[in-house]
Amino acid sequence: MDKKNILTYQGLKKLEDELQELKVNKRKEVAQKIKEAREQGDLSENAEYDAAKDEQRDIEARIEEIEKILKNAEVVVEEEAELDKVNIGCKVKIFDCEFEEELEYKIVGSTEANSLKGKISNESPVGRALIGRSVGDEVTVETQVGELKYKVLEIQRSLD
Repeated sequence: MDKKNILTYQGLKKLEDELQELKVNKRKEVAQKIKEAREQGDLSENAEYDAAKDEQRDIEARIEEIEKILKNAEVVVEEEAELDKVNIGCKVKIFDCEFEEELEYKIVGSTEANSLKGKISNESPVGRALIGRSVGDEVTVETQVGELKYKVLEIQRSLD
């Protein structure tokens, strides 16, 4: 059985939009490129044809990947997230005890994780340690760089 892909509503919408774009627009664009390259004659030494076929393969692979994610998607309704404990779909403010700084993360499923945008996966070491914790709780996280200690300062709905 395939693993459930936990998504927020925004993550679901983003994937659906990308799938629509790939199926409707990108497929047509690539088909046109292939058609134009074929019209140039000999396909054995036609770089445009090879590039278009590669692009077509990439698009089809991405379509298949998105469809598989969506088939096993479980959407978290952020408006219904309980705010007494950290859970998927909420924003959590934590205090890094070593560096004495506040950090803010949105807890999302692994499909949506993007640490550069402050979105961490519920399956990441920090995400896993925070899930189920309450304001005031201290957590210790084993990471590749050693043990990190955090204190949960605030839990809020994430509606962005």
